[in-house]
Amino acid sequence: MRRSLPPITCRVSDTLIARGHHGLIVSAPESATGAADTARVLEVELGALVRAEVFLLDEEPILLLVSAAHEVDPTRVGARLDGPLTPAPPHLVMRYTGHMPGSVAPVGHPTNLSTWVDSTLARFGELWAAGGSPGTVFRTCYSELLRITAGLSLEVA
Repeated sequence: MRRSLPPITCRVSDTLIARGHHGLIVSAPESATGAADTARVLEVELGALVRAEVFLLDEEPILLLVSAAHEVDPTRVGARLDGPLTPAPPHLVMRYTGHMPGSVAPVGHPTNLSTWVDSTLARFGELWAAGGSPGTVFRTCYSELLRITAGLSLEVA
């Protein structure tokens, strides 16, 4: 029997297709819990996983697409973006993206968010990002991630 993807993940896939991506989103095995397990199952380095995080920059929501190998330093990144940067609380993540924290996809949100992409992701030929619902991922690359999100490259670490 064919397993269907949740509607939110279908919206992410439709957005990917509309932006020139193949739109294929897969479910990671249920045994993969967390970024380290997902990287192991996908047989990629942890740094090749893209974490989508919503922050408030001067109280405006933005999206940072960050390598799973490191954490965002809000003070340092805020200075680079010329404003105070704070992590968005879970209810705002849901409001701005429609996705649960931890499953936020880079695209498919109800509103367009200004997006910055971690420049360290460029060193990986293949990247994997969340598909909008728990356990779903899609494959991309750095240049495609910049294009499909209209994102700007930023040194995050």
